[in-house]
Amino acid sequence: MRINDTVSARLEHLGAELRHGVSLMERTSLGIGGITDEILFRRYESIPDVMTLLADESIPHRFLGGGTNVLIADGELPYIVLHLATLHPGMRIEGNAAYIDASADLGGMVTFCAKRDLGGMEGLIGVPGSVGGALRMNAGAYGTSIGPHVREIELYRAASGELETIRGSDIRFDYRHTSFAPDDVMLRVKLELPPRPFKEIVAGIKVCNEKRRASQPLNQKSAGCIFKNPPGGSTGRMIDELGLKGHRVGDAMVSERHANFFVNAGSASCSDMLRLIDDVRERVHGSYGVDLENEVIVWQN
Repeated sequence: MRINDTVSARLEHLGAELRHGVSLMERTSLGIGGITDEILFRRYESIPDVMTLLADESIPHRFLGGGTNVLIADGELPYIVLHLATLHPGMRIEGNAAYIDASADLGGMVTFCAKRDLGGMEGLIGVPGSVGGALRMNAGAYGTSIGPHVREIELYRAASGELETIRGSDIRFDYRHTSFAPDDVMLRVKLELPPRPFKEIVAGIKVCNEKRRASQPLNQKSAGCIFKNPPGGSTGRMIDELGLKGHRVGDAMVSERHANFFVNAGSASCSDMLRLIDDVRERVHGSYGVDLENEVIVWQN
């Protein structure tokens, strides 16, 4: 979707940067996605006014974070994307509290806190994406998740059209799910982290990194785990037991290293990946009677 010159001028007046014809292949870890215009927010305070403008002009839109857990349709997209500036995200420490912009890189945030002797999130060091994306899905790995550390979140709430600050205790953090509305946009978070010696944190990070290197396709284009694990089970184990590692549709392929990671092995299309997801889901259901739920977020036209 393309924004006309009249709306473009109004966006500039509001302090939002408009970029024309952005390829979302370059914005996603899967290397899949179509083309559209992009609005970049450098000042969070401008978000309510921009959202009002888009509503008045009936311009469909979606917020894109780090692009690491999303599968986007190909071709010209019927919506624009909104993006928070990521060049210099704010990060500061007060005591054992960390105040972090949602646009910050998740691993960078873990390292920033570790250097100031605040731990508790070592397992998240290799999880790709932004802090905002981690908050939305309650990202976790190796027994660690971000939700228990959240004390406050500043967000744009589409339901009210305003910037709000809510307490962590008012948010429900479940396995790869939270109580945020789909159109809530995380802006900043206050985390409470346990004090821990830097050397001890580094040792924990090293263990997690070694596990990742041994089991995940870190050098291939992927979106992390495609499916959530069912209660008490392992999706990767089921797919592996079905002999589906290496199974592919076009250039979309089940990873040889981790069966719940699907990779773009060349120039896969969104339809290739969707067909592979559906095929694997059907095979798991047929053999195990388990209905797999997507962990990857799918943006179709």
